Amino acid sequence: MNILVVAATREEISGVISGFGGPILDSGAANGFTGDTTKQNNSEIEHSKPEILITGVGMTATAFALGRHLATNQYDLAINLGIAGSFDRNIALGNVVEVVEDAFTELGAEDDSRFITLDQLGFGRTIYKTAARVTNYMPGQNLWQVTAATVNTVHGEEASIAKLHQRTAPQLESMEGAAFFYACEQAGVPALQIRAVSNYVEKRNREAWKIGLAVKNLNTFAAEFLRAVGKL
Repeated sequence: MNILVVAATREEISGVISGFGGPILDSGAANGFTGDTTKQNNSEIEHSKPEILITGVGMTATAFALGRHLATNQYDLAINLGIAGSFDRNIALGNVVEVVEDAFTELGAEDDSRFITLDQLGFGRTIYKTAARVTNYMPGQNLWQVTAATVNTVHGEEASIAKLHQRTAPQLESMEGAAFFYACEQAGVPALQIRAVSNYVEKRNREAWKIGLAVKNLNTFAAEFLRAVGKL
């Protein structure tokens, strides 16, 4: 299978980069969009290396990097790997989950205290879903399937969190997910979004974050997934 691994930063998928090698395209590099096709000495899958696209942080960077890349490259599957904050306290920190629905929750207009979505304005849609599932490629591997919000500003204030939950109830939030789904849908590429929970969405509390654990668990799952897909 021809696979594209997409991440906002190299740090989030450090294990995938060191373990699998393959071409690395970094849209967030200081000198612009660069390619690195150096093979890693400890590469695990010689016959089925995924290509890796580092988009940079945020929905704008993600949409641009993917739009440019997918315009001239075709894939059997794109997989977005990253960490995320969770509104849902039933999801333990460090857990790896599968995002099956993501939304641009800030895209719309305000009418005094009422928020009008882009859908309601008649200018498009804000919710994107994927038909692909991890179980299509790893039978028996049932990750928790969740919904997410894609935002420009991550929530860290009680009033803004409550305001969001008055009109929608996402379980996670990230800064790239819906843009990834949108770009893949436009290009006709099957898409999976896998995230590990690094923190709960609350007043900013860095001492409670578990970024290291989330990255470790994310890369462990990604390695298992890529090994399984490499056999297809």
